Amino acid sequence: MKRIGVFFCHCGLNIADTVDVERVAKEMREYPDVVYVEDQKYMCSDPGQNALKGAIRDHLLDGVVIAACSPSMHETTFRNAVTSQGLNPYQCEIANIREHCSWVHREVRAEATAKAAEITKTMVEKVRFNESLELLSLPLVKRAMVVGAGIAGLQAALDIADAGHPVILVEKEAGLGGHVAQLSGTYLNLEAASDALTEMIRRVEEHPLVQVLTRAQVQEASGHVGSFTVRVNQEEDEADGRSQDADSGRAGTQLRTFTFDVGAMILATGYELYPKEALGEYGGEHADVIDAVQFERLLAANGPTGGQIRRPSDGMVPKEVVFVQCAGSRDPELHKPYCSKICCMYVAKQAMMYKRQVPQGQAYVFYIDIRSQGKGYEEFVQSAIDDYDVLYLRGKVSRIFEEDSKVMVWGVDTLSGAPVQVPADLVVLATASVPSAEAKDLAQRLRVSLDEEGFFREAHPKLRPVETLTPGILLAGAGQFPKDIPETISHASGAAAKVLQLFSQHQIAQEPTIACVDEEVCSGCGLCVSACPYEAMSLHPRRSIAVVSPALCRGCGACVAVCPSKACGVHNSDTAQLLAMVDALL
Repeated sequence: MKRIGVFFCHCGLNIADTVDVERVAKEMREYPDVVYVEDQKYMCSDPGQNALKGAIRDHLLDGVVIAACSPSMHETTFRNAVTSQGLNPYQCEIANIREHCSWVHREVRAEATAKAAEITKTMVEKVRFNESLELLSLPLVKRAMVVGAGIAGLQAALDIADAGHPVILVEKEAGLGGHVAQLSGTYLNLEAASDALTEMIRRVEEHPLVQVLTRAQVQEASGHVGSFTVRVNQEEDEADGRSQDADSGRAGTQLRTFTFDVGAMILATGYELYPKEALGEYGGEHADVIDAVQFERLLAANGPTGGQIRRPSDGMVPKEVVFVQCAGSRDPELHKPYCSKICCMYVAKQAMMYKRQVPQGQAYVFYIDIRSQGKGYEEFVQSAIDDYDVLYLRGKVSRIFEEDSKVMVWGVDTLSGAPVQVPADLVVLATASVPSAEAKDLAQRLRVSLDEEGFFREAHPKLRPVETLTPGILLAGAGQFPKDIPETISHASGAAAKVLQLFSQHQIAQEPTIACVDEEVCSGCGLCVSACPYEAMSLHPRRSIAVVSPALCRGCGACVAVCPSKACGVHNSDTAQLLAMVDALL
């Protein structure tokens, strides 16, 4: 028989304003095996934790139930408190009577009180059957792989390498730098990013702890957090003669295969622009209708025109340039429903740089809304209007077509209600930012989730913005969603910090609440192997039994559901335990 203590938290008025805590506490004092009950205004506070510790000592408790908020909030807090008194942390469970009860039943106090009692009783039954478990220790390879060598990948690689850990940097293109290498200037100062980027690339290429693989892609990955095995194929010219057993690539090339053991991976695959050819209504097929990157190359000193703005069709200096924002963005009927976030700012920058080079020219910007969120961003856009005479027209463009030597832009100014027709020399489409072409295949190989638009999905948009649901695989930059340069660098450094936090350990601590197999009952049918979504189950090579990989198992219980002989179970969630919890409700 266990000696179980139950502790209720009022959570100020979050719980007590709906649930009659004193009444539930009185009911629990009569419940079997409950030898101590106490309530506190805030159990997570120092006085609340001290009361918990004192009760464990004074009443010799060997099981604890905390009736409070979600376990995701303070389960670790309370388990640390009971551990300090010599009680196994897995003999402490949380009964969630806030999110699952008081917050959703504010109008029915009596029913909420009854439900709180039921929730608490189920957790008492769980504690009654709980095993005392110990954290598992897994090996840790203190080397990281960064996929993508744009500004995010470069920053993440440098942060990790500067901290003393080796990094493999994998880039599919022949050069480093990504889209930033294509820019002629940046907002807010219109200065080129080339000098800072060149210095960053130099540091990466010369860093003794960074191994750079260009024209390379991840082909396969296996393993788990702390110990991934990754196969990378690198494309080489046959003239290099460095590949011994490579498969044939495209004509004149061959593939060289590398295999790396790494402890963590950062996905920094970046973004691409929505193809302007898909925007038939905007004349994307015409030579003088270009996208934002093409215009950047016209502005760049190392671009095709040596930094001179010339029309692609005839080389003429354009006197009237129309910028069309949200071309393919915020268009759920035909194209992409989301805002691409960076367009408002780079259009303002490009319009200002155009006016600097062609002062007698006129720049027009068609926009739906101006979304300039950031320090100094609103002032920057206003400067384009006030200091450079850029004409902003609120409204969507309806049609773009060629007429004689002009590109006709038809739209409407929604502020005045008047139709607008601009005979432009050049049209620049601020097309939507979309995930890179490799993101989908890479996500499938690494078992990483994508959102509905194909961007990598973070574990939690607010609390875990750089992590994926696959432990050990993190995100950096615009592969997660469109970001500008400052936000991308911050995101990349955040991902690198998570890697360094992981590498600060000697070994990885793994939760022991995972699947287990009763070898005496298991028939080796293999149904659990195919059912496991984490590939944590396998058949023993010589014995006819299933084997659990502790590092891969997430304790989901899929194996338990399909096992015909009832040999599979999950520590501290076995069948007898769950049935006892159900009985407590009946």
